[in-house]
Amino acid sequence: MTDYALARRNMIDGQLRPNRVNNAGLLAAIGELPRERFLPEGLSSVAYADEDVPLGGGRFLMEPMVLARLIQILQPKLRDRALVVASGRGYGAALLAQLVTAVIAVESDEALATAAERTWNELGVTNTAQWIGKLELGAATSGPYDIILIEGAVRQIPKPILDQLDEGGRLAAVVAGPEGAMGVAELVVKEGGVTSSRPIFDAGTPVLPGFAPPPRFTF
Repeated sequence: MTDYALARRNMIDGQLRPNRVNNAGLLAAIGELPRERFLPEGLSSVAYADEDVPLGGGRFLMEPMVLARLIQILQPKLRDRALVVASGRGYGAALLAQLVTAVIAVESDEALATAAERTWNELGVTNTAQWIGKLELGAATSGPYDIILIEGAVRQIPKPILDQLDEGGRLAAVVAGPEGAMGVAELVVKEGGVTSSRPIFDAGTPVLPGFAPPPRFTF
């Protein structure tokens, strides 16, 4: 039988700390949250592997190191309201729920959303709310948000999601590179009503379905 508590400690010590994940609150949350509970039946044994885990339908639970670094660069604070886009089976939202006051999770796949809500209820995660809708639209009517996490790679960060950042807000996402190339994790900050981004680290995160950039007109 797998000792999941030991697996979590090994993940923290072997994958996260060596890759500059050093936020004490985040590491404590990761150490307490049973990642294996957020995977489909039969995949719990790979919950702590250093890789993206398939959830079905072209969706993945993001690699532990990449997800942890994305959350860390957001610098979550207890007073923050967070939006998680492409929340899947709810692991990233549950992590953030331990670090902020409230989390809105947006998911387009009803089966994934239902699984997430079930797991949150079983674990007593009470400060999350699940939305079902188009990922690229976010959840504008509950915004704006202090922090936004896109839990998967996108070719381009949609403007409707950027517009949901509050003044001083931060957004973290992996922006996919050309076919066969690594993506780049970016931090977007809104200051003076204007958003600006900067690259943080390389990441080979799978691209989310449904996030194609708008077509370009050619003459």
